[in-house]
Amino acid sequence: MIDGRARVSTSRHRWAVVLFLILSAAHLVALAAGLPELAGWTKPLLMPALMLVALVVSARRGGAGIVLIVAALAFSWLGDVLLSSPGDVGFLLGLAAFFLAHLVYLVAFASSFRRRPVPLAAYLYVLWWIAFVLLLQPSLGTLLVPVAAYGLVLGASGAAALATNRLTAIGALLFVCSDSLLACRIFLPDFELVQQDLIIMALYLAGQGLIAWGAVRAARSMNEKSPEQSRD
Repeated sequence: MIDGRARVSTSRHRWAVVLFLILSAAHLVALAAGLPELAGWTKPLLMPALMLVALVVSARRGGAGIVLIVAALAFSWLGDVLLSSPGDVGFLLGLAAFFLAHLVYLVAFASSFRRRPVPLAAYLYVLWWIAFVLLLQPSLGTLLVPVAAYGLVLGASGAAALATNRLTAIGALLFVCSDSLLACRIFLPDFELVQQDLIIMALYLAGQGLIAWGAVRAARSMNEKSPEQSRD
């Protein structure tokens, strides 16, 4: 009976992960092949699929940490949708949604998933933030304060992730790289990369996926240890 339940649980985990990977691959292929309709159809499904992975793989027993991760993914989904809207209002609302996503990640990394002191390497994110603001400042105009504030919370979440586990820390770094390239694409008129949308989304999806997977592994590890700790 227990083995049967375990097999069903493993099957659910596998299909949840496969669904996210298929949608991610379809979206990236659409960007690479220049298929805007397919890209537009798949993009709003990406973060809900990853939320499903976090909930299913953690077996909904991840506690406050997984709740925070799912909330951050929900804000990221909202940001994806809003940034796809035309005009400055959609951009600002999308920026606000991602600001909240990184703020929630910061809280999750600093509380629920912290495993060690923040290392000295975290100061590299301070240098990144200074360079980020100085590079974009001439092109930002009235957007200087919101973009600088966004960069600050983005860098802080990346720094806090260094005190969690390797998967989450790498995921947060990839997220920072993705957003840095996106900011350069939006605000620097001479900035251009081959297949830049593909690169930005590939880094984004890999970053979000690794953050979620690292958090789920940490939550499951804590659940497995808790019975022993309670007996102690």
